[in-house]
Amino acid sequence: MPIDYEALRVIWWVLLGTLLIGFAVTDGFDLGVGMLLHCVAKKDLERRVVLNSIGAVWEGNQIWLVLGGGAIFAAWPTIYSVSFSGFYFAMLLVLFALILRPIGFKYRAKIDNPQWRKMWDICLFLGGFMPALLFGVAIGNVLQGVPFYFDDTLRSFYTGNLLGLLNPFALLCGLVSVAMLIMHGGLFLSIKTEGAIQKRSARYAMISAVALIILFAIAGLWTTYLLKGYVLTSAITHDQPSNPLYKQVSMQVGAWLTNYTKYPAFTLAPLAGFAGALFALLLTKFNYYRTAFVASAFSIGGIIATVGASMFPFILPSNIHPEMSLMVWDASSSQLTLFIMLIATIIFLPIILLYTSWVYYVLRGKVTDNYITKNSSSVY
Repeated sequence: MPIDYEALRVIWWVLLGTLLIGFAVTDGFDLGVGMLLHCVAKKDLERRVVLNSIGAVWEGNQIWLVLGGGAIFAAWPTIYSVSFSGFYFAMLLVLFALILRPIGFKYRAKIDNPQWRKMWDICLFLGGFMPALLFGVAIGNVLQGVPFYFDDTLRSFYTGNLLGLLNPFALLCGLVSVAMLIMHGGLFLSIKTEGAIQKRSARYAMISAVALIILFAIAGLWTTYLLKGYVLTSAITHDQPSNPLYKQVSMQVGAWLTNYTKYPAFTLAPLAGFAGALFALLLTKFNYYRTAFVASAFSIGGIIATVGASMFPFILPSNIHPEMSLMVWDASSSQLTLFIMLIATIIFLPIILLYTSWVYYVLRGKVTDNYITKNSSSVY
């Protein structure tokens, strides 16, 4: 095998994070636009402008969610089985909310009736808010550890429930996610619209950027002084076959910060999270919306990377049996599977990036009132 097992596991850990960031940066502004629909658009025509600003791209952006789920399934099958079964009802809520989006887009404009359109506007708001909140809640629970364990045949058992996921720290992480995506969506609307909608969108983007900085700082302090992290206390061979039962792990307050001492380069992740949001705020204030949008994307990437950098090599800890936590070194597919998938990724990921870039280039430009009026029967 041209690449050793340890390197393949790290590569796929990085790729998984990259796919999650790709989803948050692209589909994230779609969710943010949905959450801002009632705030930045006061009339039906304005709401149609807002919806059509993402109308041509929102479906394509969800490819990153599909790729992320597929990568977890193929590269980290144990993590896939534990997380998707443990978060089953939360995942159902996310799927329900995501289903509301295409229905809302397709049916809203079918009937020219204020009550009909108001109903679908609420659905589109929920289709943005619920996934944004619940994805953050999921990350908050992963940082705390999830209540699962394995028997001696490696069958997994989850002992938690949906209400248990809605704990204070997880809800704080959910609010970080909501603020992050509202900022991103507001900046996208600032680029794609003009006039009153643009001004309102920029204002909400700045407000959410301030909220993001504050909430991210609170989450960092909570992680440092209150939250128990996980520490590997026994030796483990990085290239051994996957088996999560052969290690010792302890839980310690502030343990998620040890990687920043061990790997100083990891500090770039939280710095990017804070700096990106701050630059997005300042650039928006001076009407540099495109550059602010790029800064917002860096902030999103930094915040998500902060979670990965803090937890490495853990991916899904267990808070009832810490020694059964799932790590980069003991939860992956076989070396051959990871290598074949890597070759497929090297071939197809650039194609997806090129195609996506071409689509955005073709669809550049603003969505205006005149455009909606002239194409009233063919747009959302």
